[in-house]
Formats: sequence, C-alpha cells, structure tokens
Amino acid sequence: MTRTIVITGASSGIGAVAAEQLKAGGDEVAVVGRNPERTRAVAERIGATPFLADFERLDDVRSLAAALLDRYETIDVLANNAGGLYHDRELTVDGHERTIQANHLAPFLLTALLRPRLVETAATGRDVRVVSTASLANRFGNLRVDDLDWERRPWQGGWRAYGTAKLATILFAAELAERLTGTGVTAYSFHPGTIATNFGNSSPLIRFGHLVTRSSFGIPVAAGAAPLLFLAGPARVGAPSGTYFDRLTANGRVNPQARNAQLGRDLWAASEALVGLDVPA
Repeated sequence: MTRTIVITGASSGIGAVAAEQLKAGGDEVAVVGRNPERTRAVAERIGATPFLADFERLDDVRSLAAALLDRYETIDVLANNAGGLYHDRELTVDGHERTIQANHLAPFLLTALLRPRLVETAATGRDVRVVSTASLANRFGNLRVDDLDWERRPWQGGWRAYGTAKLATILFAAELAERLTGTGVTAYSFHPGTIATNFGNSSPLIRFGHLVTRSSFGIPVAAGAAPLLFLAGPARVGAPSGTYFDRLTANGRVNPQARNAQLGRDLWAASEALVGLDVPA
C-alpha cells in the first residue's frame, strides 16, 4: 500500500531528510516549502511533488490545503514541521506575531482544512497520523491565551516566544488527539534534538554558538530526523495518541502548562478565532 505523506518545512533540514527517506521507502511525498528553488530542488532530487507556501501568509496555507486536497484522494500522514525562531518581533501580513503564526497558527489552520480528508482516509482502515515538530524549548515557554501575539510582555530576543510557540504545539497535538478520538486518526508531537543546521540564524546567540564551535555543536541532521521518520513511518507508534516524544522517548519532560487540558481547549478556541475558522469539536 502506497501512503501519502505531507511534510511541511521539507525544503531543508530534518524535513528534507525525512522526505527523501520516506520516498525511498515507497511513499508518495508532498514536499512543502517556502523557498521555491530549494523546495523544487528537493522534490526533483527525490522524485516527489513540490508545494509552495509561506506560513507567514495564512492565504498561502489555505491555497496549500486546496492544492493538496485536489491532488490527493487520501492523506496518511500530515507532518507539521515548518517553523522558525526570530530575533526581532515582527508581525505577519495577517497581523500576528511571526513566531506564533509560523509555528502554531499556520499548522493549526492547515490541519483543520485537511482534517476531513485525514478522517476519510482513516475510515478505510489506514493508519493516519498528524505529527508536529515541537522542541524542548517548550519548557521555558509561558503561554497566555490573551497574549499569543506577545504584545504585553518583554520580547527578550524571541527565545521565550519560541518556547511558548512550541508549548502551543504540544498542547495542540494533545487537544487534537482528544478531538480525533474514535476517528482512527492519531496525533503526536516531538523534540528532534539540538541539530547542527542554520535554524534560528537570525538569533545572535545561535550565530555566536556556530562561531565558537565552528558550527559543530548539535547532532547531525540525519539523526535529528529519526523521530520524525519514526512517527511518520509505517510501523505502529505504540504510544497513546497525544503523546509528546523527546526524540524517541515517549512522555518527555514538558512545561507544566503542557499538562493543562483546559489550557489546550482555550488555546484551540483562541486559535480558531485568530485564523478565522470555526472547526467543529
């Protein structure tokens, strides 16, 4: 059985590695990226299909969902892997802070728009999953549903906002798992590890780390892709839907807020409002 795997943030890093290996294993892979040249190059190299979307534009997310639904009658895995860390606080064209939009609001919207197709696919007996890339940075996040756009707190170079966005990712996966109970669709989130890539290079702290270590700190990208490959691969996960993995270890350490189910429900409602979408429970 050929599976259809959608991977966002697949034009580089762990997304590109996972796309290549899943395609080599016989899956149909949709390579989603923001940069046209890199996205098309990865897709052409591995024999996959490129899709372009800038997650800082919610209209791009809507167009992406429409294109995916038009192309694929079934979707077995949605890997929400795109995201970013930004040193300066800036707003998107939609009026939201970049970090929360790229890491949470955009994948929230994409998942909502693809959800009917995911559920339809699972109804045929297939093992359907939504896999979201989080981070151990969630542990220093501070989620305030009344301040997702980080208007009322010190910015501090974007690190706290990034950790908060990844905390939102974990809460989203857990709440999504609850809402998908009985559909056959499962949801997971994971920390890939500290990876030696160009991620977060707008941050002076990360650039300094690359300088003093000659870019040698962190695990190789291929190792960082291992949790994504595990959760998106054909083997059964063997953990309850909603589980957060610290690399390959289930139930990794999280911010205490990540265990607050009511906060997850409140975040869901706020996210619906911010993306202009009413998703049924």
